[in-house]
Amino acid sequence: MDKDLIAFGGFVALFVLMALRVPVGIAMGIVGVGGFALAGGVTPALRLLAQSPYSTVSDFNFSIIPMFILMGTFAATSGMSAELFRASRAWLGHLRGGLAISTISACAGFAAINGSSVATAATMTQVALPELRKSGYSPGLATGVIAAGGTLGVMIPPSVIFVLYGIMTQTDIGQLFIAGIVPGLLGAAMYMITVRIIGARDPSRMPAGPRASWSERLATLKDIWATLTLFLFVIGGMYGGWFTVTEAASMGAVGALIIGAARGRLNGAQIMRCLIDALRTTASIFMVVIGAFLFGYFLTITQTTQKLINLLVNLPIGAYGVLVVILLVYFVLGAIMDELAMILLTVPIVFPVMTTLGFDPVWFGVIIVMTVTLGLICPPVGMNVFVINSIARDVNLGTIYWGVGPFILSDIVRLALLCIFPSLAIWLPRTMG
Repeated sequence: MDKDLIAFGGFVALFVLMALRVPVGIAMGIVGVGGFALAGGVTPALRLLAQSPYSTVSDFNFSIIPMFILMGTFAATSGMSAELFRASRAWLGHLRGGLAISTISACAGFAAINGSSVATAATMTQVALPELRKSGYSPGLATGVIAAGGTLGVMIPPSVIFVLYGIMTQTDIGQLFIAGIVPGLLGAAMYMITVRIIGARDPSRMPAGPRASWSERLATLKDIWATLTLFLFVIGGMYGGWFTVTEAASMGAVGALIIGAARGRLNGAQIMRCLIDALRTTASIFMVVIGAFLFGYFLTITQTTQKLINLLVNLPIGAYGVLVVILLVYFVLGAIMDELAMILLTVPIVFPVMTTLGFDPVWFGVIIVMTVTLGLICPPVGMNVFVINSIARDVNLGTIYWGVGPFILSDIVRLALLCIFPSLAIWLPRTMG
């Protein structure tokens, strides 16, 4: 059978399976093994199915993922997110839209020790949403702020998406983490500006809260020492070259455990629950990773990857024209596909194209992750939106999407700034020790 026809049928089958709500990792695995069998024979396909999952989960580089997930789980259970929100509210809550700005600030702080957008959105929904609604914010705006703030979990290190991109492209993960700091903080700042603009246009949607006294403000700073210490220890250690990313992940998990236990926030039962939650999250991620690798072998044997690379490189639209085409494709995929699957499925194709055209691999990693974050809040999928809806069931999906709309525009502007000024992403990694 013609390999191009097999490849086309494989993509059709993949999207059909996802439309039928087959988990994306399983869908990619089924199509990958089945397509490999058609193109290369049943016996090699079965051998691939037996060997690839083991070789993937036993890869030492992937140990970074469960360690950072465990660190975030310990941090969430020990109440660091609530402390960040209280501190942000004390310092910023008196401003017009101050509670929304406080929510974004807390999301950014929690992202720095969590690394998961979904976890950040879920945690802040429980912490901040009741206070936002109590203060008079509309359900759409309140949930929209949380959905947008949650996306900072992908950009601000540590980030599972950066880890996967680094492993797949052989790009230094430490440099990717450091490269995400400025764009992540820029994103938080632009979200806050968006809140202020909404408040200026319609003050009734952005009530100002009471002004906290200086003693109350200073008291809240005592509560966030743990978060600040953990972030500086992990990210500062990588930036200074004191330990590797894998070591940083392990030390971050242990550090979060010690801090939580020392403050009386983690008992034996809670620690066990954190371990189980981290195991479940890691297993779901690895299922997608294994499926993507199986699908990748299918693309390799059908030579689809190389053909697509040649097609994109030879487009008569210049390097930035190709970049725009790729970003448009990501916008479309982000609206219908899980962010992990999107990265694992497309990076082997688009990364060689970008490096061939002369783009910096660290900068392109930031661009890819930035584009993926849009998929977390864009319809019709928007994983953060679905997570918030599952917790705040009285707020329908349409209301949340309407509330997050202005922040999507903010993200598009930020993406354009990163494309126009690459130094926003690559300056800081070049100063690493």
